[in-house]
Amino acid sequence: MLIAIIPARGGSQRIKNKNITDFCGKPLITYSLDAARNAKIFDEIHVSTDSQIIADVAADAGFPVLFFRDPKLADSHTGLIPVLDWVVDEYQKRGRSFSDICLLYPTAPLIESNDLIAAYDCFKKREREFPLLSVSAFSVPVEWAMEIDSTGCAVPRYPEKLSVRSQDLKKCFYDTGSFMFLTSSQLLHWGEKQEIKYFAYILPKCRSVDIDDKEDIELAEILYRGNRAGKTKT
Repeated sequence: MLIAIIPARGGSQRIKNKNITDFCGKPLITYSLDAARNAKIFDEIHVSTDSQIIADVAADAGFPVLFFRDPKLADSHTGLIPVLDWVVDEYQKRGRSFSDICLLYPTAPLIESNDLIAAYDCFKKREREFPLLSVSAFSVPVEWAMEIDSTGCAVPRYPEKLSVRSQDLKKCFYDTGSFMFLTSSQLLHWGEKQEIKYFAYILPKCRSVDIDDKEDIELAEILYRGNRAGKTKT
């Protein structure tokens, strides 16, 4: 049994009502909901929210909220693992258990249902040994990162690496903030192991924007329209 949990609390700080802000004519969260529905791999799709407004948007999209999130888990300091754990426990109280869990972000409008299908297939084929995380490659080597100092100057973080050719540096990846698959056992024992390790599902850059601010939304909208235009041409 597989559940998709979409954490969508109210009270976002950097973008007001980020989870339901307009994105190309629809509330942002509805794109994740559509991808989950069209994947047809989930036995349950749950929007975890403390907000009636978000719950109404989810219901309009065909996903009524079965129960609201505990307010104690709806502040800006609470991580997502406690939220997943609480949701799974609430379902167990209602007589439903899930062997596998998908953390699906409400701010991932660029992912497609095929991504979720392929990622879950990969997770199962690799016998669920580690959680599976959506990642994408950095555009430039992380060793070339710079910081802005108090005078406004760009200062190399790793000056000794600036002269190294990009092809001689190992490619690095980042969490796209799109989705993660894990087992209920991995969720239960989260944090007990010293090593943090994930199977990687690599998303192309054109479907990888971690939306945190308005500039991210603008970039994601450009990519979304471009991706749709490309499919129309083919």
